[in-house]
Amino acid sequence: MKERVVVFGGSGFLGSHVADELAKRDYQVIIYDLREYPRLKKNQVMVTGDINDDVKLKEALKDADIIYNFSAVADIEEAAVNPVETVKVNILGNTKIMNAAKDCKIKRYIFASSIYVYGKSGSFYRASKFASELLIESFHEVYNLNYTILRYGSLYGKYADEHNWIYKILKDALTLGKIVRYGDGEEIREYVHVEDAARYSVDILSEEYKNQCVVLTGHHPIKIKDLLLMIKEILGNKVEIEYLPTRQTYHYEITPYSFTPKTARKLTSNYYIDLGQGILDCLDYIHKNLKTDKIEGAVE
Repeated sequence: MKERVVVFGGSGFLGSHVADELAKRDYQVIIYDLREYPRLKKNQVMVTGDINDDVKLKEALKDADIIYNFSAVADIEEAAVNPVETVKVNILGNTKIMNAAKDCKIKRYIFASSIYVYGKSGSFYRASKFASELLIESFHEVYNLNYTILRYGSLYGKYADEHNWIYKILKDALTLGKIVRYGDGEEIREYVHVEDAARYSVDILSEEYKNQCVVLTGHHPIKIKDLLLMIKEILGNKVEIEYLPTRQTYHYEITPYSFTPKTARKLTSNYYIDLGQGILDCLDYIHKNLKTDKIEGAVE
């Protein structure tokens, strides 16, 4: 059995996939989350708790070697309307985990950041991730807490929910026969399948990624309108696509990048899930979890 790893936010979309990938590679995994994880594996243990509970936090970190922190207000719109909660979870919570980590002599602290730190879009979400990165670097300088910062791009895949845009539009396509997009579809994204992101997130435990920032995005940029056409064709052209004027948005259009001296390495692999195949898998997952034959207007 390998090292003992605590995954904060391990019941969530990305965190659960990383926790499963760690278990697959024989790590001892402690999942720490407010919500119970329904798919526990044999070498996974569940701890239900709040990251702001100092006592429970230190108990969970006893004899641990590595920490992953996915606990966050991760929805950009939610962060925009609730800055206090965003700061409490994303900044204060992150700081409390690191403070406990340095007391418990943790070997490596892996933090889930975002490519939004590169730009000026993203509102309080971007600001909270940027501030957290600065705090991580300071903890390394002052307490020698080793880290790896993972800047994730746009994720999609199994076990997502309504907060995930691809999940939402695929569900709308299956249940309503219609996808609504605010914007003209010229926006560009590099979607990365969550299973690929999870593999990369464990690969970075090698020494070469210690005290580094790593970008984890997809391999091929795609315009939103091309993605929507792909989905329409996959569903036999039975889906209506409607573009509406852009609402107030905190998302970037073409690129999250603006000039900044902070650099990171992009981790890529020749082995990855093709976007089209990934969309098919998502549709299959959503279809199985919806009784679409009983929903009026559902795509068969």
